Formats: sequence, C-alpha cells, structure tokens
Amino acid sequence: MTSVFKPLKSVNSLLLIGVMATMGLAATAQPVVPPVGAPVAAPAKGSHHAGERRHDPAKMQAHMAKRQADLKARLKLTPAQEGAWTSYTASTQRPARGAKPSAEQRAEFEKLTTPERIDKMRALRAQRMSEMTVAMDKRDEATKTFYAALTADQKKVFDSQRMGPAGHRQGKHHGPHDKS
Repeated sequence: MTSVFKPLKSVNSLLLIGVMATMGLAATAQPVVPPVGAPVAAPAKGSHHAGERRHDPAKMQAHMAKRQADLKARLKLTPAQEGAWTSYTASTQRPARGAKPSAEQRAEFEKLTTPERIDKMRALRAQRMSEMTVAMDKRDEATKTFYAALTADQKKVFDSQRMGPAGHRQGKHHGPHDKS
C-alpha cells in the first residue's frame, strides 16, 4: 500500500513548489505604494503635467508668424486681398489662457468633497469646451471667407497646406508620413 501513496507525495510536492513559486513571482510584481502621507518624489524635470506649458509662448508666436509670412509670400496676394488676409490671420491667433485660480479659489476648492470637486471640474471643463468650440467656429468661418477671396491658383496653393493639430495649416512636409 505504501507504493500507491509515493507517487501522490511527489505530485503534492510539485504542486506545493509550483504554488510557492507563483506566489513569489506575484509578490515581486506588485507595485510599491508609499504609505499615506509619505512624501512623493517630484516628477523629473522636463516632464509634462497638467498646468505646465509645453512650449514657450513667444517661440510659438514667432513660429506661427513665420509660417504665415511664408504662406502669404507663396499666395502672392494682391492689395485688394490684404484686408481678407488680415482678418484671416487675426482669427488664427490663439485665445489667451484664463487666469490661474487665486489662493482663495484654491482654498474653496479644497473644502469641497470629492463628488463636489468632480462636479465643479466637470462644469469648468464644459465651459472651456464651449468657449473653444465658439473660437474654432469663428476661425473656420474666417478661413472660408478668406478662401473665397482667393483666385483659383491661390486656392491650389492654400489647399496644398496640410492641416495639423487643432486645424492649423502647416505647409507641405516631406517626411516619412508624407505620401507626395
């Protein structure tokens, strides 16, 4: 009878070793969570988090002005089209960002419960999205108005501009994603 139980002992031993190995791997794969209230390391310099600006606004403005000047030169606008150009370029300017919340506003926000904060943030997001939609619609209409003032050849040049993020025209790019 002892011979019948020997294979069972070795199977049990193998199962036990397998379970222990699995538990050991699972334990090492768990993320380390700092205790509540422990100081958290600051993000690495150059990381992009909410509230940080990714680009220098002055550099972005200069880059946009250069692109507009290049487009204007390629379009070869007539003096009669200058007014339409001015209206179009004015409409493409990004709106100024809202002011940062004051210390008093931040303190009020901190007093809210989590569900109240979520509702407040949702309302603020809806307001920002609405304002953005209005600004984009104005920009779209100004682009259509400017486009209508162009000659057929100028329309071809304007149409050759590629739409980039946020609908801004970027000119033709010759890179790995360009199919021309």
